[in-house]
Amino acid sequence: MSTIRHSLVAACISLSIGAAFPALAADSVMVGGAAMYPSKNIVENAVNSNDHTTLVTAVKAAGLVETLSSAGPFTVFAPTNDAFAALPEGTVDTLVKPENKAKLTDILTYHVVPGTHTAENLMAAVKKAGGSTELNTVQGKPLVVKESGKTLTITDANGDTASVSIADVMQSNGVIHVIDKVMMP
Repeated sequence: MSTIRHSLVAACISLSIGAAFPALAADSVMVGGAAMYPSKNIVENAVNSNDHTTLVTAVKAAGLVETLSSAGPFTVFAPTNDAFAALPEGTVDTLVKPENKAKLTDILTYHVVPGTHTAENLMAAVKKAGGSTELNTVQGKPLVVKESGKTLTITDANGDTASVSIADVMQSNGVIHVIDKVMMP
């Protein structure tokens, strides 16, 4: 009787845990404490990431939600909240003001490249080009991609470099690569 009771208790605990923490789809990736599902678009996934609340606020302020929800495809180099926090004090608060929408849009679209560029594709392009390759952004200025060990780095027009901390977060309309710095055109 004791064995049956223990088995029933274990089964109930298992069911409770399963209900509280649904299984991740095999092709989803965890970003900012949330599952990113390839069946959802860039915006639908980003709003769930606790590491990208500043980016989502900025995308909304710039009026880019509809664009980044469209068919794309897009490759987005997504700076984390910590990356935005590393900017000079007051920068983000200033950029999200309506009168600075054009500058904010300029910065955000500098993080977006047309097409789906996976880490594997980017590594291959870097090797083929002899160590670095340029990606033309939606904003118009290029980003330079290099390989640093097994990590990709992204260098902006000012020579500042970000590292890709999470690559290949696949979306229904492209791919996100999480980066640790805000790129400036």
